Amino acid sequence: MTNNNQNKKIEEHLAKAQAHNLAISTKHAVEICRHLRYKTTHQAKQILENTINLSSPVPFLKFKTDIGHKAGMAAGRFPQKAAKEVLKLIKTVEANAQFKGLNTSYLKISKILANKAAIPLTGGRSRTGTKRSHLEIEVKESQEKKKKVKNKPAEEKKKENSVLKTAKRPKRKEEIKKETPQEEVKEEKQEEVKERIEIKEKSKEVKEEKTEIKQEPKERHSKTTETGEFTK
Repeated sequence: MTNNNQNKKIEEHLAKAQAHNLAISTKHAVEICRHLRYKTTHQAKQILENTINLSSPVPFLKFKTDIGHKAGMAAGRFPQKAAKEVLKLIKTVEANAQFKGLNTSYLKISKILANKAAIPLTGGRSRTGTKRSHLEIEVKESQEKKKKVKNKPAEEKKKENSVLKTAKRPKRKEEIKKETPQEEVKEEKQEEVKERIEIKEKSKEVKEEKTEIKQEPKERHSKTTETGEFTK
């Protein structure tokens, strides 16, 4: 058993509307309601407008005896009079939902019914024009479902693979230059030039030291005595 508080919370997200004693065929109304059940109000209005304009028929599944086939379906008809009354009912329930503070952009039809009403006594022998029906609709506020992409196209997979490859491989000099600004590149070049100059100066000093070390023993061996003999 549900509490009254729970029922109130459920009814906060619902909107209802009813229409009594409409001069339409109950059979037509039943088939239209079955076709529109569990659809959004936007979809339902579009379907009904198409039936009124004779562009898309309503499929008849229950009351289909002696009914011809239509393009793209089995038995079907264009019940224009009943479609107009159902369209009015959907517009009224949308207005009720808006007055209640619901989000009218995505309203789903959770309940839609058509019942036979009492037949009026016209007094005539033929009793024509005595079709009467009751309509009832209930709309629920719901969120839009996000579409799940099961199989990605080949182009997206190629892009993902290329992104992964570029992330794994080391960056080239050209890419580094593009990422770094020009001022930083100039400073790096100046530092490299200074390092090269320092390395060259050090190498020259080392060479001069080596030449001095080699020249010293030659001078010692080249010394001669007064008599003209070489000394070891």
